[in-house]
Amino acid sequence: MNEVLDDLPSAPATGRADGTPSRDASAVRDASAVRERDRLKLSGAWTAPHLAPLYLALPALTTSAPSLQQIDASGVDAMDSAGAWVLHQLMQQLGRSAATPPPGLREPFARLLVLVAERVAAQPGSVNAAIQPPWPLFTRLGRATMSASEELLGLLSFVGECTLTLGACLRHPARIRWRPILFNIRSAGVDALPIVALLSLMLGVVVAYQGAAQLRQYGANLFVADLVGLSILREFAPLITAILIAGRSGSAYAAQIGTMAVTEEIDAMRTLGIAPIEMLVLPTLLALLVTLPLLTAAADVLGVAGGMIMARPQLDVGYAEFVARLIKAISLSTYLVGLGKAPVFAAIIALVGCYQGFRTHGGADSVGRQTTRAVVQSIVLVIVADGLFSVAFSALDL
Repeated sequence: MNEVLDDLPSAPATGRADGTPSRDASAVRDASAVRERDRLKLSGAWTAPHLAPLYLALPALTTSAPSLQQIDASGVDAMDSAGAWVLHQLMQQLGRSAATPPPGLREPFARLLVLVAERVAAQPGSVNAAIQPPWPLFTRLGRATMSASEELLGLLSFVGECTLTLGACLRHPARIRWRPILFNIRSAGVDALPIVALLSLMLGVVVAYQGAAQLRQYGANLFVADLVGLSILREFAPLITAILIAGRSGSAYAAQIGTMAVTEEIDAMRTLGIAPIEMLVLPTLLALLVTLPLLTAAADVLGVAGGMIMARPQLDVGYAEFVARLIKAISLSTYLVGLGKAPVFAAIIALVGCYQGFRTHGGADSVGRQTTRAVVQSIVLVIVADGLFSVAFSALDL
């Protein structure tokens, strides 16, 4: 009810909605509804300070609703939006439509009643809300396309703004904020190392275990080093590390900036002459450009170690044989291909997370919504970028 009444005009508590002079507050009668045989007579001031007795008596008034033939509202002296809402509820319980005001109700009060009825019907959770027909398929497709295009253009504009700010900071290194950068290196890198290490180790174990069954059939046990090395170094290690950081750090960036946007801290920073991008975005971007390649290198080592551990019991390939074959199968370019993806993935995660944080508006629900979008968009763009890298490296014969 409060959401409906907040936007409605209200008459003074002791006055009339038509602007006629009001009586003294002590002479104003409480709102009442008295049954007289088959008629319900309404009287008094139907305003917020005078509704409590009537509101408590509503259940008793509506127990024998079918016997009521008429409602007489000529005795209503004053009405505000709260009184109109109570009258609307009463008429609903009596099976009458508020679109047709009761006889005797003054014209200003009738207009207020109709307005309240329209606002109540428009509420999403209202049982009286009109059911909107679904948009046609092509209309929905067009709206979704326009929304995605606006989102993409906004992201490109944000990337350009960050690039200009980064260039200005590089020309004047004194503007670079080193303490936030070091803090983000610790939170996004050092604190994330255990989960990245564990997942990479398990991933190497799984790859070796799944490949063992096929390699054993052809007597190619030693080639497990090729399988683990190529798959982990080129694809799995950079991709799984980026996905983990997108869910862990990208969501944190969006939630942090989104909360600051909701609490108007970002507006306060602009008022003080502090550039939000320079203060909030660049430290996270520079920190992730440093930490994600290092995490990817750690994932490479632990992923290969997991495959080597599993190769011994499953394929009878010793550690020395595994390492010797790995050195022959893996070239430096293979390692650098996987490691070179990490800075691009880091830029995607940092920029998308911060961009969605800046787009937050409204309340706390918007923070959660934009955080979810940041994680989903980061993961999708990372996978798309990985696919583009695969096509490019294939064309370059790398």
